Parts: sequence; structure tokens; C-alpha cells
Amino acid sequence: MSDTDTDGERTGGLRVAMRGRDPDEEHRASTPLELLFDLTFVVAVSQAALQLHHSLAEGRLGPGVAAYAAVFFAIWWAWMNFTWFASAYDTDDVPYRLLTLVQMAGVLVLAAGVGSVFEDGDFTVVVLGYVLMRLALISQWARAAVAHHDGRAGALRYAVGVALVQVGWIARLWVPGAWAWPTFVVLVAAELAVPAWAEFHRRRTPWHPGHIAERYGLFTIIVLGEVILASFTAIRSVVAGRGLSASVLLVALGGLLLVFALWWIYFAVGEAVLSSLRTALTWGYGHYVVFAALAAIGAGLEAASAASEHHAHLSIRAAGLAVALPVALVLLVLGGLHRAGGTGTPGHAPLLAVGAAVVVVLGLCSPALGAGGAVLGMGLAVSATLAADLVVLRRRSGTPRTTPGHTEGPGRRGASGPS
Repeated sequence: MSDTDTDGERTGGLRVAMRGRDPDEEHRASTPLELLFDLTFVVAVSQAALQLHHSLAEGRLGPGVAAYAAVFFAIWWAWMNFTWFASAYDTDDVPYRLLTLVQMAGVLVLAAGVGSVFEDGDFTVVVLGYVLMRLALISQWARAAVAHHDGRAGALRYAVGVALVQVGWIARLWVPGAWAWPTFVVLVAAELAVPAWAEFHRRRTPWHPGHIAERYGLFTIIVLGEVILASFTAIRSVVAGRGLSASVLLVALGGLLLVFALWWIYFAVGEAVLSSLRTALTWGYGHYVVFAALAAIGAGLEAASAASEHHAHLSIRAAGLAVALPVALVLLVLGGLHRAGGTGTPGHAPLLAVGAAVVVVLGLCSPALGAGGAVLGMGLAVSATLAADLVVLRRRSGTPRTTPGHTEGPGRRGASGPS
């Protein structure tokens, strides 16, 4: 790597002082190490979506969704922590790379424990992998506290806060069953509170807003790729057993339309403006719902394919809603996030809300339309929402925004956000 930090030193040496990256650095892009790191999360996301599919197919809706939400929080939060830290303190030296390797190992351990959470409610392996990742991050924050005088107070708060919460996660493994979920909620709240506490009273860490926006966009593409893979796997399984049917073909076509239209909607509005801590927290935390719901669409499409061929203990309506509800969640939350990020026009969020409502209605009408017809209808509805949204964006801004990933220039200034 050849980037420079705020003191002009080159990164990528044997050992480099963590003095903070320049938040105004031009042409800041994701590094090869960050991309490699993301690939380990492909495994974790895939395992979570696969187990959710099995739960849906077996008719265990409540426990399956609860386990999925819990596991995906661990996946998302660990990814987001690394992403924001790397945006501020990526020295790419040997200690940094080795600690990143430890975090990657933790992701794989976490992925290995996903099945136990869904089957038995056993979080032992997931917590082991999660704590392993967090210990590596604590070490990174400690390095930053030692080397970066201006950011020392915030870095120390991050290190202490993250460490204390990990003690809580480990202790939770021994709590009685009745307290398992209440303590889980409390610890999630504690995790989410750490960044706000660490960044309080101008203890700002030098995040790069353009870099952060790109990292979130890349992870969105990764999750959408999981949806495509899950859909392909389901269709291949059905075709191998009974041959290609009209219903399965419609599910495949509708799923592809959904992926493409949601991808376009996500990127159509340009780069978020993370100008304050509140904006950054809202935008960053809101992506939990976006990522989790996108991955859940893949499980829903698998369930719809199975239900259309009567291979699942799931009604056609339930299968349709398994696709419709996560799609609607993505649309609704994206409308709010685009507004929070300063990229949505006045008509943007209402249009997405209308699209979400139509998708839910189509899910409810699955028994009449068939699983394939309902999914295809959802794909067409989201595509129509996209088309209307592009017209509104063009009229409001006076500038065409039909190119996904369009940005307004280099990274935004003054960002601050969570880790």
C-alpha cells in the first residue's frame, strides 16, 4: 500500500505508528485487505441465510427469525466495527495485518456456530468467534490510543467499552434460559452505546466518509450476491428433482428482478453525507436492517421455490410473505437512510413506501397468484418503483441519476461514525 497518514508517513511498513488517516484524503478506496476480510463474511452470511431457509421450510418461523436476527447482529456489528476502525487507522503494517487475520479467523469460528444457535439455541461457538474478533479490535484501539495523541481519549473509551461488553457476552453463556433473550437485548444495547459514548464531546475519530460509503456499498453487493446464490441453489435442487416448472421459472425471474432493482435503488441516489455523529449513527446502524433483510430475501426465495413444488412445511402465503416482508423492509429503511444521509429527494421515501406496501399485498395474495406469480409480481412492482423513483430524482435534481454508484465527487467532509 502507498497511502499516507496525517503526518505524511507511508503506510504498509513493518510497523507504522497509528496516528490516524486523513479524513480529507483524495481517492480513498477499499484496500485489498478489506476486500479479503469481506470474503470471510460471505461464509457467515451464507450460513445465517441457509439456516433461516431451513427454519422457514420446517415451519419454525418465530424461533428461526429470532435466531437469524441474533446471529446477523454479531456478523454485521463485527464487520461494521472493523470497517469504521480501518477507515480511521488503517496503517496496513504487519501488526495491523496480523490482527486483521485474527478477526478473519473469528468470523469463520462464528460461522461454524451458526447452526447450533438455530438448532439448540446454543451461542457458545458464536460467542467464541465473536469475542475473538473483538479482542483483536481492542488491541487495534489500544495501538491507536498509544500512537495518536489527538484521538487518545476516544480510542481508550472504545477499547474499554468493547472489552467490558465482551465480559458480558461471556457471562451470558451461564445465565438461565429464561434470561437468555433479555440479557441478549441488554448487551446489544450496550454494544450500540459504545460508539456514542466514545465519540461524545468532540472525541471524534478521523473516519473517511467517502471510504465508508464505498465499504457499505461493497458489502451490499456481497449480500445481494448471496441472494443470487441462494436462489440458484434452490432452483437447481428443484430442477434436479422434478425438472423446470413454470412456477420455479417465475420465482427465478422475479428474484433476479428484485436483486437488480434493489441494487439500483440503493446506489441511484449517490453518496451519503455523514456530516454529524447523529447522522453517521443513524445511517450506519440502519444498515443492519438493510443487510439482514437483503440476505433474508435469498432464504425467502428458496422457501418460495420449495413451497411452489410442495417440498416445504410452509403455506404458499407464508412463503410469499417470506419474500415480501424483507423486500418491504429494505425499501422502507432505504427511504429513511437516504433521507438521513442527505441524498433522498422529498418524493423518494414515499415512493419506496408505496412500493413496499404493494409488495406486501402481493405476498398476501400468494395463494391466488401462486408462489411464482407473487414473486414475479414483486419483482415487477419494485422495478416500477425504481422507474418512478428515477423520474422523481431527475425532476427534483435537474440531473440524471440513472447510473448506480453515481457520486458527487470526492469523499464528504466532517464525518464521524461508529466502531
